[in-house]
Amino acid sequence: MAVKMLVPAAVAGLFLSAAVGAPRAVAQQPASVASDSVFIQTANSVALLQVKLGKLAEKKGSSPAVVEFGHRMVSDYSKASQDLAGAAKQAAFPAPVLLRQHQQIFDRFNSMGRSSFDKAYMAEMVTQHSQEVQRLQQESQHGRVQSLKQLASAMLPDSQQRLALATETASSVGADVTASTTGAGQGSNGN
Repeated sequence: MAVKMLVPAAVAGLFLSAAVGAPRAVAQQPASVASDSVFIQTANSVALLQVKLGKLAEKKGSSPAVVEFGHRMVSDYSKASQDLAGAAKQAAFPAPVLLRQHQQIFDRFNSMGRSSFDKAYMAEMVTQHSQEVQRLQQESQHGRVQSLKQLASAMLPDSQQRLALATETASSVGADVTASTTGAGQGSNGN
């Protein structure tokens, strides 16, 4: 009699464990798509930040190299922002907004005096672009939404060029880029 009761209980247990295991598999997929969502939200916010900071560099920059770099950031990231916003819309992600941490970066530079702007801005640009390269590499290799993965791959070479330009410009104005580049490699997911 005990055996007769154990068999249905074992079968019920197997069904129950299979049913409980299924939602875990389903829950894992939204988590992977969530990383795409974080990517596109962060990338959109960074693009908006770069345009705002670039305009600030055009006004506050003392060095012609910094002013020129800022101008290029406005140009490059205005286009990137359009591409990213289109990709977000196509993948049914929210419209671009400036995230709080990026607004805080802008506020810090907006309140900064002109005399200290160039070095601080260029050090920040090396950090930001280093993190961007890492984000784009991560998304292009591990993204789940194909259109975002392709966009990240397409954006990567330009981002690498901007990182090289940021590093060169930072060096030309005497910004300490060693702390920026080593710290960027240790950041948390490029935020």
